[in-house]
Amino acid sequence: MGGLYEPHKYPGMLIVVEGVDGSGKSTQLDLIRSWLIQEGYDVIFTEWNSSKLVKKTTSEGKKKQILTPTTFGLIHCTDFSDRLERTIIPPLQAGMIVLADRYVYTAFCRDVVRGVDRQWVRDLYSFAVRPDIALYFTVPMETALQRIFRGRPSLKFYEAGMDLGLSRDPNDSFRKFQTRITEEYAKLVDEFGLVVVHGDYPIEKQQRRIRKVVTEQLKLKKMRPHRKGGK
Repeated sequence: MGGLYEPHKYPGMLIVVEGVDGSGKSTQLDLIRSWLIQEGYDVIFTEWNSSKLVKKTTSEGKKKQILTPTTFGLIHCTDFSDRLERTIIPPLQAGMIVLADRYVYTAFCRDVVRGVDRQWVRDLYSFAVRPDIALYFTVPMETALQRIFRGRPSLKFYEAGMDLGLSRDPNDSFRKFQTRITEEYAKLVDEFGLVVVHGDYPIEKQQRRIRKVVTEQLKLKKMRPHRKGGK
């Protein structure tokens, strides 16, 4: 799995965000996306479980609640592999910035919590490239729940970890499931150099920290805006 431990050789930059549902990562990534575009950089966005290759299969499996932990893991890896080949690597080769809402670390946490062998999952994603920046958003579980409920009235079956039989109550199951995922993320911070961002801090404060990290990496890679108007 050397690819995730060594910097990639492409001229572009890969920035990923990780964290439990409701951590605020997607909001911050959207702000970074707008900022980078305004600065004149060419930006590509991709998100977890969005490949057309398996999207219909995943949707059907979730609807019928027939996905086993291993099947879930294999489908998500197929999704990731397709997006890596089509949406991530080509832009990196072209010197663009790729923003990814979730990356392989999501699988490293979710699949393991669901009982899949830790090494098996890592070997499964051994072809992945190391991100230039991996941001991990931490947030109190109650805050995550409140944010989710602002947008919809209830939790989804797999989102709440109901397939694990942790609790008959979706909210309670969510807390237990996501807490276990958080514990797995904590193990990845040092190993993969994830940059911790406190998702319960004010949005502006989070954004300033993230922009500082991104700006430093842009200077390190000597990347410059591709369009007029960028600094």
